[in-house]
Amino acid sequence: MVNSNRLEESFRRLGAVGVQPDGGITRLAFSDSDWEARALVIELMKQAGLAIRTDAFGNVIGRREGTDPAAPVVMLGSHIDSVPAGGNFDGVVGVLAGIEVAACLQDAKTKMRHPVEVVVFMAEESSRFGMATLGSKAFCGKLAPVQLEQLKDKQGITLADAMRQRGLAPEQVATAKYAGKIKAFFELHIEQGKVLESTGDQIGIVTGIAAPTRVKVAITGQADHSGATPMDMRQDALTAAAEVILLVEKLAGQEAHNGTVGTTGMVKAEPGVMNVIPGYVELGIDIRGIVGPSKQQVVTGLATALEEIRQRRGVEIERTVISDEKPVEISREIVEYLHDIAKQGQYACRLMPSGAGHDAMHLAEIAPTGMLFIPCKGGISHNAAEWANMEDIVAGTQLLFTAVSRLAE
Repeated sequence: MVNSNRLEESFRRLGAVGVQPDGGITRLAFSDSDWEARALVIELMKQAGLAIRTDAFGNVIGRREGTDPAAPVVMLGSHIDSVPAGGNFDGVVGVLAGIEVAACLQDAKTKMRHPVEVVVFMAEESSRFGMATLGSKAFCGKLAPVQLEQLKDKQGITLADAMRQRGLAPEQVATAKYAGKIKAFFELHIEQGKVLESTGDQIGIVTGIAAPTRVKVAITGQADHSGATPMDMRQDALTAAAEVILLVEKLAGQEAHNGTVGTTGMVKAEPGVMNVIPGYVELGIDIRGIVGPSKQQVVTGLATALEEIRQRRGVEIERTVISDEKPVEISREIVEYLHDIAKQGQYACRLMPSGAGHDAMHLAEIAPTGMLFIPCKGGISHNAAEWANMEDIVAGTQLLFTAVSRLAE
């Protein structure tokens, strides 16, 4: 059984690393606070009886050997880095729950045929180097040395140099690709949304992980005097942008039944003066969903409509696709497996998609993968107010323990 006191103490200790005066936590990838948290997690892993190794990217793997060392591994994991002034639950829940599962196996002196491994993926957040899930990308062989030299933080420090400062060899990052066989991978995470809290469910079983298409739209019109330019002679970039913003909402709304969403999260208008018609506007648009064709319908619809707006309003519109990732469908077999365990344990649960990206989306490409959500207060995450109840954390960890124990037998 899960030891709630031990688990709570682990959260308390990790929550003291990187704490800010306002109560938020800052553990940017490869920073001093991130490395301090990493050292603490290694200590907790050793206490749980795990043998530690690290890969070329700095990912930490704790292993509990099975009676058949050659058998495929049952794996758990997540991350411990944070956004600036974030919380102590995003990612941390999955890491500490994984360590607690290992500790429970050690307490019971349970012998398993399959090895069990707990992984801490480095640099999951994009806050420092502008790219997310770097550790799990490296773990899955999707990160090249040249990328490490290209990615920089606000101080101009490359990811490669940040790694070198920690005694790592970025030129060897290809060797971080996991070479063993994985029977299944599990990640427990806070929902980072309000669904579970609003429905009263304690467990969410993830059916798919949304992936974004991110688009920059630059609209160039004509900056003119707001009083001296008649309405029918204007090339207003901002009113054209307003149409685009509402269009994103409309197109995504038409695909909402498939779980597709659209957001215009960035608007930059120039010259930004009250009595001047805006001559240039830049929009940052995020379209994401778990159903590929549905997401593509919105992306294609937007591209078509931009051309119509350009011609009708007499403005120039440049559309640049920044990223275009594929949604990840979670193994149906694993979803049913976790759902059965949840029902047997009489947990209030629901099947649901993940609107946010996670390390699990990369693991799903190389192994059967399952993901569990627990509620977070108010749906708040990436914020000092981020909070998850220990009762829910224990429930998610207990479900994880049962899933891992049965698979590893």
